[in-house]
Amino acid sequence: MRTKNIGIQLRSFFASKSFLSRIIFANIALWLAMLLLDVLGFLFMLGQGEAESFMYSFFALSSDVSTVLHRPWTVFTYMFLHSGFFHLLFNMLMLYVGGILYSQYLGQKKLITTYFASGLAGGVLFILAWNIFPVFSDSTAYAVGASAAVLGVFVAVATYMPNYSVSLLLIGNVKLKYIAIALVVIDFLSIGKGNSGGHIAHLGGALYGFLSVYLPRKVKMPKHKNIFKKVTINKKKTENTFKAERPLSDEEYNRRRAEEQKRIDDILDKISKYGYERLTKEEKEFLFKSSTKR
Repeated sequence: MRTKNIGIQLRSFFASKSFLSRIIFANIALWLAMLLLDVLGFLFMLGQGEAESFMYSFFALSSDVSTVLHRPWTVFTYMFLHSGFFHLLFNMLMLYVGGILYSQYLGQKKLITTYFASGLAGGVLFILAWNIFPVFSDSTAYAVGASAAVLGVFVAVATYMPNYSVSLLLIGNVKLKYIAIALVVIDFLSIGKGNSGGHIAHLGGALYGFLSVYLPRKVKMPKHKNIFKKVTINKKKTENTFKAERPLSDEEYNRRRAEEQKRIDDILDKISKYGYERLTKEEKEFLFKSSTKR
């Protein structure tokens, strides 16, 4: 029964034709196409693995600047190539979780920008590192995979609501900020352990995801107040304000919690029927503040 429900959810997800479902479908479809080409290459004696080599030569991102200038599309196409099943599986699962949360709280349009910009930032950092650090001076590398773009999306949503908890298998509930920090630290410490270019690209994507949320908050200018404007005080309003600050009784507290929960349920119902974009600004803010209390 549970397997049937998962199948229904997946069909519904891909039928939604959202950016998230399309990007996941594109990654899976391209990986399956590479497998098919490999089988055909073997059957027609064209050489096993030739399809992968062909795809890498034209669509993977090279660390050589001159190659990138001749094939500029590779700064985006490399995000759709994967080196194996588990590489693809991990990226798509992480993108699904991070993408769902990002879409709900930050919107589909921003998700598109963050995904591609994070992948681009990862590719640029990969090229820069390979041409700056002496350890890479005698080699050429190729970057493949959506990891930089995926990590950028995940870090962005973790920066936006760091205290939001997700349930991890065998671990339990973990806050997004701890997962994001762990992934970044692991990538940084793994640079010298193999797949250096991949780990560097991941860090570039994570950096963009963090800055895309952090910087707008920091540069937001406070509203200017007219200090010469006469201030009037409403005595009745002031009295009501002080009354509201008195400690709540258990009955009042439970009633307020019930009202807040009912409002959350109403907002979630609205999202399921009409989508997150149909929420008002006030409803989005209320939902976000409620999620940070978890």
